Amino acid sequence: MLSSEIRYFLAVANAGSLSAASEQLFVAVSAISRQIQRLEAQVGMPLFDRHARGMVLNEAGEIFAHQVRKSQMDMEYALAEIKGLTAVRRSVIRIACTDGLAFSLLPTLLAEFRQQNPAVQIIVKVSNPQGVAERIRTGECDLALQFSLNPERGVEVAGAWQAPVLLLMHQHHPLAQGEFSLEALSRYPLALPEQFTTVRQLFDLSCQMRGCTLEPVFTCENFSTLFHFLLHTPEAVTICSAFTVAQETRDYALIMRPMGIEQLSHRTLQLQTLSGRKQSAALTLLLAFLQQRLSATENELRQRWLA
Repeated sequence: MLSSEIRYFLAVANAGSLSAASEQLFVAVSAISRQIQRLEAQVGMPLFDRHARGMVLNEAGEIFAHQVRKSQMDMEYALAEIKGLTAVRRSVIRIACTDGLAFSLLPTLLAEFRQQNPAVQIIVKVSNPQGVAERIRTGECDLALQFSLNPERGVEVAGAWQAPVLLLMHQHHPLAQGEFSLEALSRYPLALPEQFTTVRQLFDLSCQMRGCTLEPVFTCENFSTLFHFLLHTPEAVTICSAFTVAQETRDYALIMRPMGIEQLSHRTLQLQTLSGRKQSAALTLLLAFLQQRLSATENELRQRWLA
């Protein structure tokens, strides 16, 4: 139900060039170019920065694209409502999350939710923090669960819970009891996530502020890989949130320890939705379920590790 100008505009915005959009739409480059020029004339300013390698949305284009996508979602919701598809029993929910939350916490909670609502279909998209923010802003996903340092533009926070960076190690690790310094970690195999993660960024910042250089012996963007490296390396240490391994600390005789560094507490686990978007009946149920269960989990973790 979109006009040609809007369809072509979104295709170029997503593909990054006229030629790539042409291949996707099976429409001549010249026709797409004319429609975009016509749209820009209607708007009264350019919507793209044009480069030799392609076209990138400028600030005006980002604003316009956001509104177009929001209008699309509103239309889809209206059509679904008309067709009677807003009932919980026939809903699809799309969730974006970061890797650490996909490891154990989110699948456990979703399994519990589906026991109560077995007909709800759930699609989970795992991305890096920038990808999660983009998926929720563009409306590709209905809600997001991620660790955040700062508020996200165009996103409504439906819930936030304290999620400081903690050390994870075996219960019989030499650092499992008593006081220790950040420098003491240099004596043990350190396994760390990639630098684009919020947990690694806070950890590196803490090291820099103390003039402490810590080199990991093992680095991976996938937390499951870090976790299994830790299980098979008794003296290894890694970093994560207590939410990430809430159940695993019991199952595998692991312990989490705070480092007593203020910067490592500047992070929250956030439940996010697109600002201004209408919610289906199933999504409203899931949000309420996650808010209740995450609050209960935070209370339990606070007694064990966060106090």
